[in-house]
Amino acid sequence: MASSFPSVPELVARARLLYGQVFGEEAPQTAVCAPGRVNLIGEHTDYNQGFVLPMALPLVTVVVGSQTSGPDVTVVTATEDADEPRRVDFSLPGDGSPLPPGLPRWANYVKGVIQHYRAPPVPGFRAVIASSVPLGGGLSSSASLEVACYTFLQQLKPDEGDKVSTVVACQKAEHTHAGVPCGIMDQFVSVLGREGHALLIDCRSLEATPVPLADPDVVILITNSNVKHSLTGSEYPMRRRQCEEAASILGKDSLRDATIKDLEEARDRLDDVTYRRARHVIEEIERTVQAAEALKRGAYKEFGKLMMESHNSLRDLYEVSCRELDELVIAAMEVQGVFGSRMTGGGFGGCTVTLLQAHAIDQTILHIQERYSGTPTFYVTTPSEGARALSLP
Repeated sequence: MASSFPSVPELVARARLLYGQVFGEEAPQTAVCAPGRVNLIGEHTDYNQGFVLPMALPLVTVVVGSQTSGPDVTVVTATEDADEPRRVDFSLPGDGSPLPPGLPRWANYVKGVIQHYRAPPVPGFRAVIASSVPLGGGLSSSASLEVACYTFLQQLKPDEGDKVSTVVACQKAEHTHAGVPCGIMDQFVSVLGREGHALLIDCRSLEATPVPLADPDVVILITNSNVKHSLTGSEYPMRRRQCEEAASILGKDSLRDATIKDLEEARDRLDDVTYRRARHVIEEIERTVQAAEALKRGAYKEFGKLMMESHNSLRDLYEVSCRELDELVIAAMEVQGVFGSRMTGGGFGGCTVTLLQAHAIDQTILHIQERYSGTPTFYVTTPSEGARALSLP
C-alpha cells in the first residue's frame, strides 16, 4: 500500500558500500543525517515573515565520509534522480575566493554550504550522499541535503554550534548557489525538528514552539503526485515579488504586519492579481496560528477544516495548485476518517498532506489510487528528529 522507504541504518549501509566501491578499502570516519519536511499548514508565508507549521520527516539525506589532508573535495551521490555526473571533484580555494556554482546542479548545494560554513577554512574531504527524500516532490530534498552537508562539516571542523546560525547559513547556500530565494522554513525544521512534534515557526523572530503531534490514532499521509516541479522557474520568484509589491503599497515591511482591513482599504491601489496574492498570505498566516492552537487541543476536525481552506486559497488566490493536486485532495476528502487534506510545498506538482485517523489509512490509499489519474506514491509518516551525527559501527 504505502511505500516503504529505507531506514537511516539502511541508507548509511548503502552509502558506506558506495564509499568502499569509489574510494577503496578505507572506511568512512563520519556519518550524519538530516530530514526532509512536510508543511502541515502555512504555505508561502515564510518569505513573508509569517508563521509556518512543518514537521521533520523520517525521510532523510545521509552523508558519510572522511577528512583528507589536502584541499581536494570529492563528492558522490547515490541519488538516481540527480543530474549527471554523480561524482564531482574540485579543490577548495586557499585564498577565500568563492566556489562558483555550475553543473551538476546537485553539487551546487554542497558548494553553497562550504561557501557559507561558519568556521572556515573547510578542510578537504571525501563523501557519499544517499537520500530517501524524493527530488522535486515538495518535501525539501534540497534543505535536507544542505543541512546534512553542514552537519557533516561540523564533524570535520566544528563551528560554534548555534542551530539558528546553521539554518541561516544553509538558507544562504540555497540563495547563492541554487538560485532559489527561499524562506527559512525548510532549513529550520531540518535542523531543529523534534520527534512527536510539529514546529510552529515564527519566520520573523526565528522562534519555534513545539506542538505535540504524537496521538497514536492519528497519522499524516503524504501523497506524491509524481508531477515534478522546479521552483527556479519564473513562478516562485514572481509570487515573492508580488508579495513585496503588495507590502510596499500597504506601507508595511512585510505582509506579516498587514491585516485584511489594511488590504481592503488599499484595494483600489492594487491590481487584482496582487490583491489575491496578498489576501492568501494574510489569511494563511492567521490560519496557521489557529491551526497550531487546534492541534494543541487535539481538535483534529478544526485543523482539517483549516487545511482545506488553505488548499482552496492556494488554488484560487495564490494559483500554485494544479489539476493533479486538486484531484488528490478531493479524493482524500471523500473518505470517512480523513480530517483534512491540502497541497504542500511550493506547488505546481509535488505532494499533498492529509491528516486522518490511523484506521482509515488503507481505505484512503485505495480510494485515492482509484480516483487519481496519475501514479501516486504514498508515505505514512510521523514527526521525526532533526539533523544529527550518527555513530558508525
